[in-house]
Amino acid sequence: MPASHGLLANHCRFNMSRRGNCHDNAVAESFFQPLKRERIRRTYLTREAARQDVFDTIEMFYNPTRKHTNNGMLSPVDDETKQQKMNEARV
Repeated sequence: MPASHGLLANHCRFNMSRRGNCHDNAVAESFFQPLKRERIRRTYLTREAARQDVFDTIEMFYNPTRKHTNNGMLSPVDDETKQQKMNEARV
């Protein structure tokens, strides 16, 4: 059965870019690929347990600790703190 049947059965719509726009979802894909690899492939007893695990992964690991190349190898929290300090120094 094609994947499209599962989407349609769950009232989901396709979200695909035009041919040649291969980088328009690069940021989202770079976030979701490790999340899927590290967390989503597990089996959860309830939807709430899955939601809580993903939330904890994002809030307890991804944002405070995971380094990103596009912001000088800082975590999102460290980058935000750096930006706040720079803004305060200007005032």
